[in-house]
Amino acid sequence: MTSVTTAAPGSTTARASGFRPDVEGLRAIAVGTVLWFHAGLGGLRGGFAGVDIFFVISGFLITGQLVREVERSSRISLPRFYARRAKRLFPAAATVLLATAVLTVLFLPKISWRVFGWDIAASAAYVVNWRLADRAVDYLAEDTSVSPVQHFWSLAVEEQYYIVWPLLLLALAVLIRRARLPVRPTMAIGLAAIVLPSLAWSIHLTEADPARAYFVTTTRLWELGIGALVAVGATRWRRLSAPLGAALAWSGLAVIAVGLVAQSTATPWPGWHALVPVAGTAAVILGGHSAGRLGPVRVLGTRPMVWIGGLSYSLYLWHFPLIVAASAHLGELTRWQGSAVAVASVMPAWLTHRFIENPLRFHPRVAEHTRNALVLGLTCSLLGVGAGYAVTRVGASPTLDAAQVAQLRAAHQFGGQVLGSGQQPSSAGIDRHPQAMTPKPADAPADAPVLYADGCQTVRTTTEVVTCVYGVKGARKVMALVGDSKAAQWFPALERYALERGWEIRTYLKSACPWSPALIFDGDNPTRRYSNCQQWGKDVLARLLGPEKPTVVVTSGIRSVAFGADGTERESVMVDGYVDYWTQLGRAGVPVLALMDTPQPGRIVYECVLEHKDDYMTACQGAWNDGSGGPALRAATDRVPTSRLVDLNPWVCPDRTCWPVIGSVLVWRQGSHLTATYTESLASVVAREISAALTQVGVQP
Repeated sequence: MTSVTTAAPGSTTARASGFRPDVEGLRAIAVGTVLWFHAGLGGLRGGFAGVDIFFVISGFLITGQLVREVERSSRISLPRFYARRAKRLFPAAATVLLATAVLTVLFLPKISWRVFGWDIAASAAYVVNWRLADRAVDYLAEDTSVSPVQHFWSLAVEEQYYIVWPLLLLALAVLIRRARLPVRPTMAIGLAAIVLPSLAWSIHLTEADPARAYFVTTTRLWELGIGALVAVGATRWRRLSAPLGAALAWSGLAVIAVGLVAQSTATPWPGWHALVPVAGTAAVILGGHSAGRLGPVRVLGTRPMVWIGGLSYSLYLWHFPLIVAASAHLGELTRWQGSAVAVASVMPAWLTHRFIENPLRFHPRVAEHTRNALVLGLTCSLLGVGAGYAVTRVGASPTLDAAQVAQLRAAHQFGGQVLGSGQQPSSAGIDRHPQAMTPKPADAPADAPVLYADGCQTVRTTTEVVTCVYGVKGARKVMALVGDSKAAQWFPALERYALERGWEIRTYLKSACPWSPALIFDGDNPTRRYSNCQQWGKDVLARLLGPEKPTVVVTSGIRSVAFGADGTERESVMVDGYVDYWTQLGRAGVPVLALMDTPQPGRIVYECVLEHKDDYMTACQGAWNDGSGGPALRAATDRVPTSRLVDLNPWVCPDRTCWPVIGSVLVWRQGSHLTATYTESLASVVAREISAALTQVGVQP
């Protein structure tokens, strides 16, 4: 599953239908496990499931209010409903978002300010879960650290649910009134229309796209719906005998405990595994209707548990920004440090609850006037959005406008143009103190080839071969661009070449997957084999030797080692893999041009530039090297006569120095990848080198 985050404690009042101390105690368990998990104390590996506990509680409490309103009046007042939520949730949330904006500027890296600023704004608008879902599956967002408001995703899910569910209830209320249908059974049927499809979709998407499934609303609706079903059936649950209710409630608590210990971040989530905390929570609430003192209320209803439960919303809001800020300042937190921050979050949580949340919520002008409550909520949201936007603007770097870029291009002083047009580049024209640059450091990760936006690079989790066509479509000469992101980074210059020389480009690209039959590891885990890459590579080869046979293959790769038969990693295995594929292509009359891997600068350059505004040209330099994939590419071309190595690195790191900015263009984006702007600025150099290599292998440029 993706990086695990917390959830909003049941953002409702526990006194909706008479005080339920056991439910308040459940909220204490949920927020306690979340804090324990984020403090890194160990033991509760499934502490992230506090989110699911909260969802069930929220569905139960809110739906209880709505059902009783329909029973009283056969109607639902949507303004009153949203006013109750606005005055309950928004003041505390806005307070924390404002504080988080300050913490972001004080403690978090400058490179994150823009991303986190928009996260804060999205949190205030209760749509941040969709933003996080997109980022979780965005290859170009891989350098983004944990957001200090990542935990707001669950609040967003709840608010989106409470847009849909009251509207459905309102429609059901009309139907109930006109057709004289029983209230609770009719509502149960309406809930089933939410719960069953959402659960089915949750199971499917968790298998197909777990990173996205964790955050999106559609995979979580069923959890709130289960809590709502418990509320709808409350009149029936009260008929259970006390011993039976107690047995059910204690069993539910045991199920929750087992899940918290047995499940972990390796468990696909939510999917069907989330049924464990959801069913356990539902059983505790359901059984508690009749269990009395025989049930878990004797534990959950104690004063400390009820006090923590009442504070859980504010406590949840505060703890995560403080943990993220402390981690940024101190580095990875020890267990003692993590627990200290979690405990310290109690104070601002109590202050917020005591002096902001309750006073505003119960103030006569707010409590007695729906319009005022709605205005308060809107004001709080706008404050959060404004705070987030302010963070995106703080410390913005000077950048070039379109006119300045055009002027530099015309003077041949833009990007790689300053290195000259000779056979060897010269660093003499590099400005050691540039005043502005493009792209801005904060924009560097997004300054990537358009093929990413076009969906032309296959993700790691699939073997599907995705092909995109660029250049002069239908042209007689076809260039197949094959490999991973290190091949893809050269696309802007290659596309210019294709358009000017009358070539078609077809792309065959897969994330972190050099085009070789050799088995490599997946990502940063050296024990996880990337078998999807192997199968994808074989399928691509079959296409290139068959109906999609190109004129030439252009490739590159980020790795030089692969697993041998004995399970150890060796460069020779990767080289043999390249030689195998390239030789088969050569026999079919298709030469291969291998683009040398770009050097590893040894740091995240755009972040370094932002942190060293006055001396980044010195502080952010990188040393010359062959890149992580270069040695294998070089060795393979030495062994395959129908291949050539195209080494463009002298124009990436002129005079063997990897400058952060060349010709007012930021050179590097993620890791050792080049910005699309810089690659495009090398179009004339790339055209010359590609043409020379094609001539050497007998292809007319």
